[in-house]
Amino acid sequence: MSPSSTDSEFNLHHPQPLLIVISGPSGAGKDTVMQRMKERGLPFHFVVTATTRAKRANEIHGKDYFFVTKEEFARMIDEDELIEHAIVYGDYKGIPKQQVREALASGKDVVMRIDVQGAETVRRMAPEALLIFITTESEEELVHRLETRKTETADTLAIRIATARKELKRVEAFDYVIVNRDFHLDETVDAIRAIITAEHHRVKPRKVSL
Repeated sequence: MSPSSTDSEFNLHHPQPLLIVISGPSGAGKDTVMQRMKERGLPFHFVVTATTRAKRANEIHGKDYFFVTKEEFARMIDEDELIEHAIVYGDYKGIPKQQVREALASGKDVVMRIDVQGAETVRRMAPEALLIFITTESEEELVHRLETRKTETADTLAIRIATARKELKRVEAFDYVIVNRDFHLDETVDAIRAIITAEHHRVKPRKVSL
């Protein structure tokens, strides 16, 4: 067998870019994990989500989120500009479609952080997407983290805790699960990197299309 036929048989070429979804219940530390990945300069395109919620003091428009009005968000839905969108605790969030397509076309792996409901929507639209579930060591730890954040009213916190408990049960819809332990943030990031590296060595690579 000639080298060329061997290369063809095993599909040895430039790795296909991956569409990577980082998800999990509220309180698991998804935002913190994403921020650490950016700080370490990992060579991915990090998707910026559009949202109608108010900007927090430490957030930057266009970097942390695209903060838009509900009218603008409605226009984006009407014009089919979003991969997925959902109401999350009373506010709308969505992933701009063009941003993801352009990043994949450039050959970069694309990483996006979305809630569990949104992750399952992406799976239906792009079955070859790589879904990673970030969680805590236990349900009790998850509730403790939510309670100690002190960023919400009692009613909102109760809804968030109830939702998080339901989201924990959706883990089987994902490809991988990582426990994001307190004070082990870099270990979580290292695990994500290892998964992505392994996925690029699959004999049958994922071929993402949107």
